[in-house]
Amino acid sequence: MVSKVAIIYYSMYGHVGQLARAIKKGVESVGLKGDLYQIPETLPKDVLEKMHAPGQDPNVPLATMETMEEYEAFLFGMPTRYGNQSAQVRAFWDRTGQLWVKGSLHQKLAGVFFSTASVGGGQEMTAANFISTLAHHGMVYVPLGYFNTFSQFTSLTEVRGGSAWGSGTLAGGDGSRQPSKVELELAEIQGKTFAELAKRVQPKAEDK
Repeated sequence: MVSKVAIIYYSMYGHVGQLARAIKKGVESVGLKGDLYQIPETLPKDVLEKMHAPGQDPNVPLATMETMEEYEAFLFGMPTRYGNQSAQVRAFWDRTGQLWVKGSLHQKLAGVFFSTASVGGGQEMTAANFISTLAHHGMVYVPLGYFNTFSQFTSLTEVRGGSAWGSGTLAGGDGSRQPSKVELELAEIQGKTFAELAKRVQPKAEDK
């Protein structure tokens, strides 16, 4: 069975990073290892300083093409840019050409989680657009769904991010809003349910 999950994310202001840690908790709650990786930054340091971005977490390693080959299951986190992946995430995937040629990611599992500034800010569209990339690599998209999240997703008592496509958070227009308790709960559920499926999958290296 799959024994570990790579949680690969880009987080400019830390919102997606918080979701990633909650997802890791969910993955590990069912006995799998959850490994955090960051997608490399593409913006110059002076630009990030002008944007008041704190920089990447020095305790989380950067994802590489070797990371993509090593794992059989992935959860990818990203901020949304106009209903699509951020440039940093896109640049990372644009480097996977050789993996595509070799079929290195074929039949590997993948899910997605995200952040937007606002309700209706493009979380579901980001997931839908991201599936195109997964499809070209032959990867198997695993949604969050409603089976384990029905009460959270049908409750109208508070504003929250996420949907059946994947967990998510709302950062606000100025980025000041932090992930809520229910958003982190949904992220943990995503990690748990994704890992439960991954445990039932036979890695390609073990295929007969």
